Amino acid sequence: MTTTVLRRPAVACALLAGAAILFSALGAAPAAAQTSDLVNRATLRVCADPADMPLSNEKGEGFENKIAELLAKDLGVPLAYTWFPDATGFYRMTLGIKRCDVKLGVVQGADPFLNTNAFMRSTSILMVKKGGPLEGVDSLSDEKLKDKKIGVVAGTPAASYVLKYGLMGKAKPYNLTVDRRYESPVEDMIKDIQSGAIDAGIFWGPIGGYFAKQAGDIATTALLKEKGGPPLIYRFTFGVRPGEENWKHRLNEFITKNQGEINKILRAYNVPLVDEQDKPIEVAQ
Repeated sequence: MTTTVLRRPAVACALLAGAAILFSALGAAPAAAQTSDLVNRATLRVCADPADMPLSNEKGEGFENKIAELLAKDLGVPLAYTWFPDATGFYRMTLGIKRCDVKLGVVQGADPFLNTNAFMRSTSILMVKKGGPLEGVDSLSDEKLKDKKIGVVAGTPAASYVLKYGLMGKAKPYNLTVDRRYESPVEDMIKDIQSGAIDAGIFWGPIGGYFAKQAGDIATTALLKEKGGPPLIYRFTFGVRPGEENWKHRLNEFITKNQGEINKILRAYNVPLVDEQDKPIEVAQ
């Protein structure tokens, strides 16, 4: 069951071409009719990974599960899942063959999804020991990190900053693409911080924040000051099939109306939330 740390679906040109053929064939029908033909209005059918905490799992324990429950309540319909590993082939085997109608947690701009408005803007975090000399460091350029052993997921934007600031020499890489049944890079990184094998670790906040909270002795700081390289902050949306504009608008209404509740769910999982000015969003629990 392979999944990736940052959950960014790959571009699939063949799927886009197939979608174009489909909607061309339906061209004579009104947009609303096209949407109703594809979206099941009697049940909220969600596409999700069955083993990708803290995002989702089959027990319904992830924050995407909780948001899906809130959405089903808002729509007044029962909730049903199509389970598939969030890896290569996810869109094709779920939304693409109409087994489900929405994917929660899609990075803005990811093909071949049609994106709703963002329900979450989040960032990478720095994880260190609570009470240690690095607690409170909020930039990878901080002199306190010089000559320190930093854990970083290979191939992620954060690795570019580790290289930029001369921290790569002692850095410990962790795998980006893993089988979560057998390997959990974030939990391995936290154990290495606890044991002293590394001094600090950088991880995607919505995942790292959750496991750091579970560990209890790990402090986290959102990385909001890094400039001159790839972004560490991303917007996440709901993803639907291309052409389903009415369904997208209905989901946008839900997000707008329930953003406060969505934020409370995310903060309960220790997700670092960031506003459009790159400032932390404080959420009252």
